[in-house]
Amino acid sequence: MEIPYRLEQALNKLYTAFHKGSLNPKCCYHCAVGNICDNTDAWKHLTNEHGSMALNQLGRLNELFNRRINGYLPSELITVEAIFLSACGYKMPFRRSDKSVDPKDKEAQFNGLCAVVAYLCELDGVDNVMKITQLFEYEKEQPAFDLKFN
Repeated sequence: MEIPYRLEQALNKLYTAFHKGSLNPKCCYHCAVGNICDNTDAWKHLTNEHGSMALNQLGRLNELFNRRINGYLPSELITVEAIFLSACGYKMPFRRSDKSVDPKDKEAQFNGLCAVVAYLCELDGVDNVMKITQLFEYEKEQPAFDLKFN
């Protein structure tokens, strides 16, 4: 399956962060978007609240000029973050003081990661790479899809 460069880069960064233990929903450098943005906080200036789906004036201006961070528009980045936080179990609006979810909870991180990957794939018109059920589909006792890892 051919995937766009920006998606490939985002998936690599998220995969690495998850397995290195540096995926943290409470930290703007290490959340889903922080990792996609090379562990910078430049994206957080596009909205007034962490987890908000509303662009602020700076975010709207960047969107208007079609400015992107690692291939993603401001609206796409803040949507990724809102999806990640919600799927990790945080209530919206997000509050850093929220103790309901442990930011180091691997299961919560994985749930967030799955939701983000589904959204990123949807943005690029690619089948969800996390959806492996298609590998078990068959036609006339033969696999319907080839297993490729390149």
